Amino acid sequence: MAESGGESMILAGDVGGTKTNLALIEPSGNVVTSRSWRSAERDSLGGLVKRFLEETEAKVVSACFGVAGPVRGNIVYATNLPWKVEAGALRAETGIETIWLINDLEATAYGIDRLGPDDLCLLNEGDAAFPGNRSVIAAGTGLGEAGMYWDGRHHWPFASEGGHCTFSPRDDRERALARFLASEKHPVPLSWEHVLSGPGLFAIYRFLRSCDDESEPAELSGLLNKAADPSAVVSEHGLSGRFPICVTALELFVSLYGAEAGNHALKIMASGGVYLGGGIAPKILPKLKSATFFESFVAKGPMEKVLRDFPVHVILDDRCALLGAGEFARRKVQSH
Repeated sequence: MAESGGESMILAGDVGGTKTNLALIEPSGNVVTSRSWRSAERDSLGGLVKRFLEETEAKVVSACFGVAGPVRGNIVYATNLPWKVEAGALRAETGIETIWLINDLEATAYGIDRLGPDDLCLLNEGDAAFPGNRSVIAAGTGLGEAGMYWDGRHHWPFASEGGHCTFSPRDDRERALARFLASEKHPVPLSWEHVLSGPGLFAIYRFLRSCDDESEPAELSGLLNKAADPSAVVSEHGLSGRFPICVTALELFVSLYGAEAGNHALKIMASGGVYLGGGIAPKILPKLKSATFFESFVAKGPMEKVLRDFPVHVILDDRCALLGAGEFARRKVQSH
């Protein structure tokens, strides 16, 4: 039994291409219980929610779900998942009176102020004398981006689909990467998500392999062929240094991550901080701490000095979007 003194709780959800996380949250913001499922193994969000409510026997009258995809008319067609999430249909299926749908990166933005100091890793201290907007960028199954507008007193999250903007190669190698991806029949024009995501890391690896047939040792071939997620193999050995091609792939990925994080930060003048979320950043933290990321982040010509003043953090708590969905609902409930 998950109820607390018969008090109604908030249901929060983080719905991504890889995992769907659900949690019960008290009006105070305290997380009572949470569960996680692999999204691809389920048919719909409604079925998961019904099961979760039955198992917890919780009294829930309001819910918020952060979903990876653009929210229009309280409906989301998930970007990397064959789900249509519709608030009205969820209400009818689950009996929850009030349901809000927000973008998953918007949910991450709402979750940032719920984090403690140990939930963040500082990559660049920046200059606290210039408070302002915040940027949130997260590479995972896809690439999400959001912002937080500073009104002089508070930050107000807003969604975007910036990860689907056109990929911009910076040099001959990246132009060759774009040509390689186009040859694999990726949609043209290519988006940043095609290179900055789990699948994107493996795409970078395949490109490098195509440039040098001798670069993939037989042992690495075996590991990749057996792996459910070959990107994880590339990442692991890129960090360990065991296979040079993996090191090069991860270096290029981190450089591209820095470049697009800098792009997004400049577009919204994120002097209040840049936050790297998603599942990949905490796993490659040693590489993000290297000069590769930050020098790409600031390499914007006359804007380099401006970007060096922006604080940059990595979000370490993988519940940030879940906490943010709960925070959004909490604020809505308290305002009524």
